[in-house]
Amino acid sequence: MPESLINLLSLDEPQMVKLVRSLGWPSYRAGQILRWLYRRRVRDIGKMTDLSLRDRTTLAAIATIRRSSCHTVLSSQDGTRKLLLTLADGMAIESVLIPNEDRLTLCVSTQVGCLLDCTFCLTGTLGLRRSLKAHEIIDQVLTAHEQLEMEEGDRPITNLVFMGMGEPLANYEALETAIMILTNKSWGLGWSPRRLVVSTAGLVSRLEKVASLGVNIAISLNATTEAQRQFLMPAASRIASLQSLLRTCRHVSATARRRLTFEYVLLAGVNDRQADAQRLIALLRDLPCKVNLIPFNEFPGSRFRRPSDSEVSRFQTLLRQGGLDAFVRKRKGPDILSACGQLGNLSATIATAPLTLTVPESRC
Repeated sequence: MPESLINLLSLDEPQMVKLVRSLGWPSYRAGQILRWLYRRRVRDIGKMTDLSLRDRTTLAAIATIRRSSCHTVLSSQDGTRKLLLTLADGMAIESVLIPNEDRLTLCVSTQVGCLLDCTFCLTGTLGLRRSLKAHEIIDQVLTAHEQLEMEEGDRPITNLVFMGMGEPLANYEALETAIMILTNKSWGLGWSPRRLVVSTAGLVSRLEKVASLGVNIAISLNATTEAQRQFLMPAASRIASLQSLLRTCRHVSATARRRLTFEYVLLAGVNDRQADAQRLIALLRDLPCKVNLIPFNEFPGSRFRRPSDSEVSRFQTLLRQGGLDAFVRKRKGPDILSACGQLGNLSATIATAPLTLTVPESRC
C-alpha cells in the first residue's frame, strides 16, 4: 500500500470536506464517506456503493483506508479478551474486552508505552515509544466490534474506558478528536459521552478541557502524602503535587457539576494501612466522588505484592465508615496480563499465558 496515499481514517470532518471539494464533489460526499468508515467499518473504498464507480475509482487513486494490519485475540479463563494490534509502522498496542454482569467494556490505549513511570504499572516500564493518532485510537473500537461480530451470540460493547496503555491527557489532541468521532451522531459511532471514561494520572492543566467533552473522569491517585506520591508516581508527582491535583479536581467537579472517580491501587504494606485510609478520607472529604480500590495486579519483575482479600476488605470498610463511597475493582484477565496495570509487554503476555489459553482468531 503506497505511503503517498491519503489515509481516509486520518481525516476529521473539515479535512474530509476539503478533500471532496478538491475533487469537485459536493460537500455532502464527506458525510457519506465518513459513514462508510465508522458506521459500516469498510476497509475497501470499492465497497462505498452510494458513490458511483467512477467516483470510487477516482478516490481510490489518491486515498486508502489504512487499518491495523494484524491482530490476535487472547482469551482469559474468566471471559476477558486481549486484542493485540499491529500498527502500520510495526509497533504494537493492546486493548481489552472486559465482561461484567450486564456490561461489556472496552479498555482502549492512547500511547505505545507510556510517558509516565508509575512504579506499579507494567506499561510504565516500557517508556514512551510514541503517542497514537486519533484514527489508531478509533481503530481499536472498530476492530473490537468486528471481533464481536465474528462470535455468534456475543453482546455489544456498552462502555469505553481510556485506561489502556499510555496517559490519555498526554495525547490530548488525538484523544479529543477520537472522542468527537466516537460521539458524533450523524456519521460517527454515536456513543453517549456518559458511557466514556477517561483516566489520568493527574495532568491538571488538561483536566478542565477533558471535562468539557462531557465524559466521565477517573483520577489515578494511589497516594495520600507527597512523599508517597513521589515514590509511586515520580513523573506525575513532578507534573503536579498531590495538593494542586486535588484543588483542580475540586474546581472541575464544581464547574462541571460532575462526580469524579478516584482510582487507588492497593499495594501490600505500602499504601494500604489504617493511616493511609484515614488520610484518604481527609483528602477527599466534601468532594463529590467515589473511590475504586484496585488490589495490585502482579506482573513479572515487580517489587510490589497484592494485599490479601481480608486486608482489602478492611481498607474498604475504613473508607466507608469515613463517609466515602468505596468499591473494589474485580480483577479481570490476570492469566493473560490483561488486568489493570498489566498491559504492554506482549512477550510476557504470551510467555506467562496458561496452557489452556485459546486464540480464537489471528489475522495478518
